[in-house]
Formats: sequence, structure tokens, C-alpha cells
Amino acid sequence: MVGKAMIRGLWLLTTLFFMCSLQAGEKGQWALVIHGGAGTILKKNMTEEKEKAYTAALTEALRAGEKVLGSGGTSLNAVEASIRVMEDSPLFNAGKGAVFTHDGTNELDASIMDGASLQAGAVAGVKRIKNPIALARMVMDKSKHVLLTGEGAETFAQSQGVAMTDPKYFFTQSRWDRLQQILKDESSDFKKHGTVGVVALDTHGNLAAGTSTGGLTNKMFGRVGDSPIIGAGTYADNRTCGVSATGQGEYFIRAAIAHDISALVDYKGMPLQTAVDHVIQKKLTDLGGLGGVIAMDAKGNIAWSFNTQGMYRASLKAGGEPEVRMYED
Repeated sequence: MVGKAMIRGLWLLTTLFFMCSLQAGEKGQWALVIHGGAGTILKKNMTEEKEKAYTAALTEALRAGEKVLGSGGTSLNAVEASIRVMEDSPLFNAGKGAVFTHDGTNELDASIMDGASLQAGAVAGVKRIKNPIALARMVMDKSKHVLLTGEGAETFAQSQGVAMTDPKYFFTQSRWDRLQQILKDESSDFKKHGTVGVVALDTHGNLAAGTSTGGLTNKMFGRVGDSPIIGAGTYADNRTCGVSATGQGEYFIRAAIAHDISALVDYKGMPLQTAVDHVIQKKLTDLGGLGGVIAMDAKGNIAWSFNTQGMYRASLKAGGEPEVRMYED
């Protein structure tokens, strides 16, 4: 009798240990999804060399996030790491690849949000910050505010010991030539909405989202788009999802696109992909806006949707391989 009881007890303990391990394993899974802007991205217009360059840059950004998440790091650190890679690339309209304003300057915006605490930080209209996403993170962590702009944001950066960069750093010939083309012919307004963004889920079950942009070619002085606006271009809540947007910022602000997706998941219980499609294909499209989003929920389900002819996007999950896409499905 004692022997049978011991065997039964050991069996129960083994079963319980297996179930706990399984649950821990599920929670310990991480995931990452990124975008590099939406717009008229057609394969017929893409050279093999350029396609390889974008694929390599998006993969590098994924690997930067993977390095953080795979070692048990936080989703916030992963978002910042991945966006830094894209900010350092001239391929994307963020950081080094920022476009020019009407006055021939570069003004950069960025935001980041923590899905666990709903804390957020953002900067807008900065001209001497190499990696605006890092400063947005600093605003969240080191100040009592959410959004700092222009010279004030740069003064804050200096007070925190952030190295400033010469505005000439952001010059790229292709971006300059594009401004000159539009100045000569306003009807040739560009057809790409360049912004970069990341949503990450870490092994602790926490979501984070971030977005960074170089603005809009030929934009008016002082114009700010959706990228640094929490609820428009960026949003994260562990209870619902994380979202990063790219597109015509004015429409994303008016429709509170990022938060609206979260609200549909929260209040109506919509599956993430359904909510994403509804907001982009219905709400945004009905307003006349163009663009797209990436999103992820706390279970690691990834969704994206866009109403343009392409969006640079990529994803990676624990134990998987990078998935990179550019064109319409």
C-alpha cells in the first residue's frame, strides 16, 4: 500500500512539474515585429541590389532585437535596439535617412511606450539627435513628462549627457534631390510614408512599442506627425496589444489609429488581425488616409495591415527564422 501511495505521489509531482514547465515555457516565448515604412513599393520598380539591401537592413534590425529578447532582456530594450539599427541606415526615413523640410532642414520625431506600466516618452522636431528613439526612452525614464519638442528636447538631452551630432550628419543626396524635385513641382508629392517602428514581446510577458521618423518631405515649419503622438502612431498595453504605425500622420492623429486598435481588442474582444484590418481598411481608408500598422498581442500573435502598394515589414519569434516582406501579399 505504501509503495503504491509513493508511486502515485511521484506521478502527481511529475505531472505537476511538467505542467508548470510547459506554462513557463509558453510565457518564456518572445516575439518581434518591425516596419520600415509604407507606400508605393512595387517589385517592378525594385532592383535586385536594392531589394537585398532592404532585406539585409530589416534582418539586422530583427537580429538586434533578438539579441536582447533571446537573453531575457526587456521588450523596451529590444524596441530601442531594433529602431536604432534602422535609424542608423540611410534606407529608411528615420535618423540618418531623414527627409528634408521645406526649409531644407531635418526634423526628427520618435516615441516609445511600455505596455506593462503605460509609461511613455516622445520627442518631436529634434535636429541634432542621432538616435531620437534613445532620447524618447530617456524622456520616459528620466523625466516626469511624455513629450518634449525642439530645442527643449535637445536641452534635456544635453542635461542627460547625450552627445549631440552635427545636423550635416543627416544629409543624404537622394533625400535632398527629392526635396528639389517637389519644390519645382508640388504635384510630384512623394508616395512613400517613411517611418520605422517595432513592437516586441519579452520572456516576462511584457509588450513595448516604438516609432521613429524623419518627417515628411517639404513639410511646413513646426509640423509634427503621428509618430511621437501616443495613441496615434504608437501604443502598447499588455492587456490588449502593441502598435506602431506608418503613413499620412494627419489622418492617424485624427483617427487615433494605434489606440483605436487597442480599444477594439479591449472593448469588443476583437481578434487582433480583425481589429487591425478594420481600422486600416475601413476607418483610415474611409477618411482618405494612406498607411499601415504592425501589431502584436501578449500571446505573441502578430498582425499587420496597410492600404498602400507595399510596406517594409519583418518578424521573428523565438526558435524561428526572420520573415521579411515588402510588397502586397
